[in-house]
Amino acid sequence: MAFPKLTDAEMIERLQPPTGKVRIVLDTDTYNEVDDQFAVAHALLSPDQMSVEALYAAPFYNGRSDGPADGMERSYDEILRLLDRLNVADDGLVFRGSAGYLEAADKPQESDAVRDLIDKAMSSDELLYVVAIGAITNVASAILLAPEIINKIVVVWLGGHEHHCPSAREFNLKQDMFASQLMFNCGVPFVQIPCRSVASHLLTTLTELEAHVEGKSAVGDFLTETVRGYHKDHFAWAKEIWDISATAYLIHSDWVSTRVVHSPILTDQCTFSHDSGRHFMRTAVHLNRNAIFADLFRKLENAP
Repeated sequence: MAFPKLTDAEMIERLQPPTGKVRIVLDTDTYNEVDDQFAVAHALLSPDQMSVEALYAAPFYNGRSDGPADGMERSYDEILRLLDRLNVADDGLVFRGSAGYLEAADKPQESDAVRDLIDKAMSSDELLYVVAIGAITNVASAILLAPEIINKIVVVWLGGHEHHCPSAREFNLKQDMFASQLMFNCGVPFVQIPCRSVASHLLTTLTELEAHVEGKSAVGDFLTETVRGYHKDHFAWAKEIWDISATAYLIHSDWVSTRVVHSPILTDQCTFSHDSGRHFMRTAVHLNRNAIFADLFRKLENAP
């Protein structure tokens, strides 16, 4: 399949970290983990930095679902529970995503979320930031169905590991390899936030949440209780809240240090192969854990 090709100069311009308020849609496997819930709240509680135009439920399959379709439905329901705690009306904000993963590199999965993403991307000349914090199926499907959106969007994805790692294998990336490979190959303006050694710094403890989040708002209580239920023994235990790296990048890009690189090839063996002739992308290399959590906690303290 042929995709629109941006020049190097156009790509570099699109990949500049944002400095003002941006339009976003958030693609999330919300029931899979607890960090998705934090990221959804972080986005909705940041109206000065982003306009959240849609929330998409992404598929996932692990011990918390009976399959990708069930994972997507559970995520859809979890988004609605979060909106209730945040006192935010749905009003056409939430869409069901793909019920399965790509079956081949050129076979998209149709869904309400995919069609809405295409509509949102094409509705304005202002760039749309597609923030993805789960399997990238919905986003890849939209690009396959309407390649022209490459000229209208920037994808920010929490997925995979750093490019020098011996394996790229990570939950979001490995679930849908066809979709993941497409993101590195199609030439869409692409910001990857690796998990290992970057997002993995985003850990919090129940003690920290009890001190700064619990008792301050309905959504703060909901998030704290969800974290509390994730583990029986909380002694010397911290919980991964990696997904807020993606929202943090758009709220204050200085908190997530990035660099422009040539997009690697994601092989079928789930490794990265490097070719300096490839198009450019941006990848995160470090983040400011304390500044990100301080922003999140302050917003949760002042939530409705």
